Amino acid sequence: MKRGGVLRSMAGALWFGVVVLIGSILVLGKDILVPLAIALLVWHLINALDEGIAKVPGVGSRLPGWVRLSLAFAAIGLLLYLFGRLATQNIVEVTQAAPEYKAKLNAVVHDVAASIGFDQAIDLETMIRQIPIEEVVPDIAGAVSALVGQAGLVLVYVLFLLLEQRRFGDKLRALLPHPGREAQARALLGRIQNDIKTYVWIKTVTSAATGAVSYAVLMVVGVDYAAFWAVVIFLLNYIPTIGSMLGVAFPALLALVQFDTPVNALVVTGVLGAVQFTIGNIIEPRLMGHSLNLSPLVVILSLVVWGSIWGVVGMFLCVPLTGIIMIVMSNVPATRPIAILLSSDGHIHER
Repeated sequence: MKRGGVLRSMAGALWFGVVVLIGSILVLGKDILVPLAIALLVWHLINALDEGIAKVPGVGSRLPGWVRLSLAFAAIGLLLYLFGRLATQNIVEVTQAAPEYKAKLNAVVHDVAASIGFDQAIDLETMIRQIPIEEVVPDIAGAVSALVGQAGLVLVYVLFLLLEQRRFGDKLRALLPHPGREAQARALLGRIQNDIKTYVWIKTVTSAATGAVSYAVLMVVGVDYAAFWAVVIFLLNYIPTIGSMLGVAFPALLALVQFDTPVNALVVTGVLGAVQFTIGNIIEPRLMGHSLNLSPLVVILSLVVWGSIWGVVGMFLCVPLTGIIMIVMSNVPATRPIAILLSSDGHIHER
C-alpha cells in the first residue's frame, strides 16, 4: 500500500476513534452534561431577555448592565419555579388516573366496533389494548418531573455562567494572543451565541404561546388536567415535527375517552392542530429566519441520535446542539462540506 493510502487509513481511524470517544463521553457523562446543556440554553435565554430590557424605550437604556441582568435572571427563575410547581401539582393525579383512562378507551373501542358490526374475529379491542396508556402517561409525567428535579442544579450552573461571562473576553485574549486568531475566534463564538440565542428566545416564546392557547382551548372544552397538558405541549414544541403531533394527539385521545361523544375530541384535534400549524409553520419560520439553517432531514436524524443518547431531554436539545456543530464545521475548511450537507439550502451564511 502506498504511503498516501496509509495516511488516509490512519486519518480515518483517528476520526473514528474521536467519534467513539465523544460518543462515550456524551453517554457516560449524561448526568453532568444534560443539566449543563440546559443551563447553557437558559443562559442564552437570560441574555436575550437582558437585551430585550435594554431596548425598552426610556427605561432600559438607562439601567446599569448588572441591574438588567439581575432582572432577567429573576424573571426566568420565577418562570421556572412556577412551571415546576404547576407540573408537580398535576403529575401525581395524571399518573393515578392513567389506568382509568385505559379502561375507558377499551370501552369506547368496544362500542365503536359493535356499532359498525365488527365481531370478535376482527379483535380490534385486543389490538387497542396494546396501547400502553398506563405506561405512556407516567413516562411523560416522569420526563417532566425529571426536568423539574434538575431545575435547582440548572439555576446554579446558570448563576456561575452569568458571573463568569464578563471574564470570557480576557480568557480568550490570553488563550489566543495573536490578534488575528482572537478576532476570528470572537467572530465564531459571537455567531454561535447569536444564532443559539435567537433560536432559544423565539422557540421559547412561540412554545409558550402554543401552550397558553392550548390551555385556553382545553379549559373551554372541559378536558381534564388542562394545565398539565399545556405544560406538556409547551415542552413537546421543542421537539421538531413529532412534538407538535404528540401535542395534539395526547389531549385529543384524552378527550375521546373522557366524554360520551367524539365531538369534543374532534374539536380538540381541529383547534389544536390549527394552532400548531399556524404558530409552527407560519409565525415561527418568519420570526426564526435563517438563524439555524438546518435541513429538515438532518433535524429528524438529529432528533433520533440525540434522543438515543440523552433520552427525552436530548430531543428537546437536538436542534440547538446540531446547529452549533454545523456552525463550527462551516468555519473549518476541512469540515465545511459537511456543514453544507447539513444546511437546508446549501448556503453557509457568514453573519
